Amino acid sequence: MVREIVRDQMFLQQKSEPATEADRQVVQDLIDTLNANRDRCVGMAANMIGVKKQIIVVAVGPFTMAMINPVITGKSGEYETEEGCLSLDGVRPCTRYREIEVDYLDQNFRKQHGRYTDFTAQIIQHEIQHFSGELI
Repeated sequence: MVREIVRDQMFLQQKSEPATEADRQVVQDLIDTLNANRDRCVGMAANMIGVKKQIIVVAVGPFTMAMINPVITGKSGEYETEEGCLSLDGVRPCTRYREIEVDYLDQNFRKQHGRYTDFTAQIIQHEIQHFSGELI
């Protein structure tokens, strides 16, 4: 189900909790909502649809990848950039890494490990940052 995008900064600044298998519908809602906003969005965290769980989805070419309880386990190639967010107005400066390694559960709650670079890595870092409540 496509959900409304949360723009309430007080809500977005709250920390997210680990997701469980009871959150399967949230994963699907997040995928549906990202796909409905593909013209202006490349990634989403669950708090952007009003759910404080550690779930993100990322557009990778024509595909949408879900990451549940993702943890960045390695990073290299620090750089400075600016990013926007569908939940916020304007762009803000931030620090990102060109290469990251991530442990996560996939949409079927199976353990995964991936290495990501460049723009995909940047999207993942941005969405994971939502879990801390820190706005870019």
